[in-house]
Amino acid sequence: MTFQASGPTEITPADLARALDEGEPVQVVDVRAPARVAAGRIHQVPPAQFHNIVGSQLITKTDLDEIGIDPRLPVAVVCGRGNDSRPLADHLARLGASARSLRGGMAAWMMHVVARDLAPPPSLDRFVQFDRLGKGALGYLLVSGDEAIVVDPPRDGGEYVEAARQAGARIVAVADTHVHADYISGAPGLARHLGIPYYLHPADAVYPYDGTPGRLDFVPVQHGSEITFGRAGIGVEHTPGHTEGSLTYVVDGTTRLTGDFVFVASVGRPDLAGRAEAWTRQLWASVESAKRRWPGEATICPAHYASDRERRADRSVAARFGDLLETNPALRFADEAGFAAWVLGHQASFPDVYRQIKAVNVGLLDVDEASADELEVGRNECALGGA
Repeated sequence: MTFQASGPTEITPADLARALDEGEPVQVVDVRAPARVAAGRIHQVPPAQFHNIVGSQLITKTDLDEIGIDPRLPVAVVCGRGNDSRPLADHLARLGASARSLRGGMAAWMMHVVARDLAPPPSLDRFVQFDRLGKGALGYLLVSGDEAIVVDPPRDGGEYVEAARQAGARIVAVADTHVHADYISGAPGLARHLGIPYYLHPADAVYPYDGTPGRLDFVPVQHGSEITFGRAGIGVEHTPGHTEGSLTYVVDGTTRLTGDFVFVASVGRPDLAGRAEAWTRQLWASVESAKRRWPGEATICPAHYASDRERRADRSVAARFGDLLETNPALRFADEAGFAAWVLGHQASFPDVYRQIKAVNVGLLDVDEASADELEVGRNECALGGA
């Protein structure tokens, strides 16, 4: 069984992720306040195996039946940072449960990434998708020869750096497909740390809520630009709508890193900056252009997903564009009016912290690690209709 203790009472996020990825029937007991759980929890667990009971109540229980825990299945006990959950896991163990505290709590779970190798296009030697399970966010490492590029990394890019090292490559550039709203990008910091270029479309180097110019050190790229490394070249397509500077990066003419433009089951919402009408028109134009020009065999590699339904059999998140033309509802409209009506019908509120995260990502706001953890709690809400 993958679910093994990493200490007397703990399981690491990596071991928990592996157990869930392999379909093991793990139970989760989240001991945080219900409001905190509503903001973000471990979604990979079926509802029947997820229990939310605050620690002060849990410690008073004297029987597993009172909690609804099956003693035959392992239990991961979750709190904010892995401190309160340790004695509570011990308490459940005394009651007969195979219970372990999640090391680092939800803060660690939200930062954990799973690396999955994708079939590399011809000019790449390795193509890695990093799956940030807590956010439903995806980043990429592209290796060609002894050079590599990172796309859409989280604020802790250590896993990307280590994967490049293992591939015998040095990272020579980092890029964002757009300025993210749901998580703090690690791209500017990684670029500073390694002394390498950070690529971004200039239209995204502003705070979109009031137009304040950002304070970013970046290399501007636009439609038609090319980023070269190793024996590869990444083409740049401007695909606005989710943001004004949204980009799609193209490798070997087919593999497309679409950011929050096209997902497997939806498209990026155009309402996050309060200009839904104008950005919906941009999004429609980008969709129509893609439908006219992109080959059906193109592989779409997005920056987010909303559920496990968007995964392939190998657990990666990617799809043929031709298949998406049949299955993705956002790509099936023949006219702008129908598309705009669909967008309007699928708009919803979004977390207020997205405004702060955008400010951080354009260099207008500094936050410490604890504050960053708070801002990033919860899965992304970047797709129309939740995909």
